[in-house]
Amino acid sequence: MSDILCIYYSRTGNTKKTMAGMASKLDAELVELSDGAVRSGPLGWLRSGMDAMRRTTLPVSFEAQRPLEEYRLVIIGSPIWAGRCSSVTRGFLKEHGGKLQNVAYVLLRGSEDKNEDVYEQMDLYVSCPRVAAASLRRGSVGYVFWRDQFLHSVRDFLNRDKQEEQK
Repeated sequence: MSDILCIYYSRTGNTKKTMAGMASKLDAELVELSDGAVRSGPLGWLRSGMDAMRRTTLPVSFEAQRPLEEYRLVIIGSPIWAGRCSSVTRGFLKEHGGKLQNVAYVLLRGSEDKNEDVYEQMDLYVSCPRVAAASLRRGSVGYVFWRDQFLHSVRDFLNRDKQEEQK
């Protein structure tokens, strides 16, 4: 059983594809978040943007194989909505962020703006500093490079963490 959890929300499938690829490369468990809200189509897009701007959240559901505090690393994937993490991701962080030992963030964006200030927004809900973060745009020239840099940073952290455990 993996001690790495890749957990994400994806409205259109872009975040899902990216997180599935990362989970595969890291041999991690992959789990999708849901808040039960209808977010498909133009009205779902509008609702999602409004929820993000208002920081509105609903209770979030997910099915991980073990309690969150038992994972060595939780990688949280979120689309960018209105310059913020998705309200589904925010809801997860509000409910469960304090249980996470180590976190990393993967943001998927549609624009050239990297929205790196979203990392700080997400940090407000966790009790530990993030160990890695990436802001990616699927289909962009730098996508593969920055994804691979993120994976390298995660592997470095996991190796350091394992070495510290063995001391």
